[in-house]
Amino acid sequence: MTPDARREVLASADPSGVGVDGPTAEPDGVRPVDPVAAPAEEMEEAGLRPRSLAEFVGQGQLTEHLQIVIEAALKRGQPVDHLLFAGPPGLGKTSLAGIVAAEMGVGLRITAGPVLVRAGDLAALLTDLQEGDVLFIDEIHRLPRSVEEILYPAMEDFKLDILIGKGPTARSIRLDLPRFTLVGATTRTGLVAGPLRDRFGFVGRLDHYDVEELQSIVTRSAGILGVPITIEGARRIAERSRGTPRIANRLLRRVRDFVEVRADGSITSEAAVAGLDVFGVDELGLDKVDRSILDVLCRRFAGRPVGLTTLAQCIGEEPDTIEDAYEPYLLQQGLLQRTTRGRVAAPRAWAHLGLAPVESTLL
Repeated sequence: MTPDARREVLASADPSGVGVDGPTAEPDGVRPVDPVAAPAEEMEEAGLRPRSLAEFVGQGQLTEHLQIVIEAALKRGQPVDHLLFAGPPGLGKTSLAGIVAAEMGVGLRITAGPVLVRAGDLAALLTDLQEGDVLFIDEIHRLPRSVEEILYPAMEDFKLDILIGKGPTARSIRLDLPRFTLVGATTRTGLVAGPLRDRFGFVGRLDHYDVEELQSIVTRSAGILGVPITIEGARRIAERSRGTPRIANRLLRRVRDFVEVRADGSITSEAAVAGLDVFGVDELGLDKVDRSILDVLCRRFAGRPVGLTTLAQCIGEEPDTIEDAYEPYLLQQGLLQRTTRGRVAAPRAWAHLGLAPVESTLL
């Protein structure tokens, strides 16, 4: 069945079934790899992404596995098996999806789990794919169950089941889909449903980067942006990037702004430190909210355990934001401890704030 015929069938589907939400139009939240219009900084960020596995820095074992998977698929003349990338935000999951499409020489479609709220959104997207295309779904663990179930036959058999009509006259038909590669990304692997996770042929975990890897990324990005930078300047930025390339590139852009306004336009070690200090990023990579959390634990509560809700109210953030966005790095750096009674500042947090530890925090 041709794509036009598939759209006609979807357009006639029952409102209670698949394909009822305007399948002939672009599904909400779906964008091709080369958007026509986007904010300048988003376009700049896209320009910093590596375009091949050879350009991708870090994640050595993962990229080696991907190289084997891609080369094997090319030799067989088949699409790459479905891929699932897991790990904290900003480590390169979207970049890897783009690299897979580029290495295979196929198109890339990008969307996200939270915006695919109706089965028809996904159905319209699937029927619009070309043979071999890569479909990237970010935050795939947030797909609604009704949408997720559409993926099962699509991933396994490249089929799409839709319902035509209503009530006793309703009938189900199955459409053929082009063979495609689904690339999913998740920051919380445990929330990906087992049946969905099992349908991925390859699951890769991305880890935080070390300083040397981030230094290489900063140097490469500075070259693309046309910003003069020294080795030590790149290292100062890398040291404060929390092991995350996205943060490294963001800090690089802010330091670039600083040196263009208050220096000679070149990023040296001194200029990088001065710029990061102005924007509130200290030597451990902590920002204003991070330090507020530690300040509440150390000063306001004098080392006593603090509940998550109380902590959130004290700094004016949502509990989920603290738990998902800030706590992981503070725990990783040994600045925070979770206990059965609440959050407690670790001895390193007291030292970082220049305070003498209260005896109770050491028990």
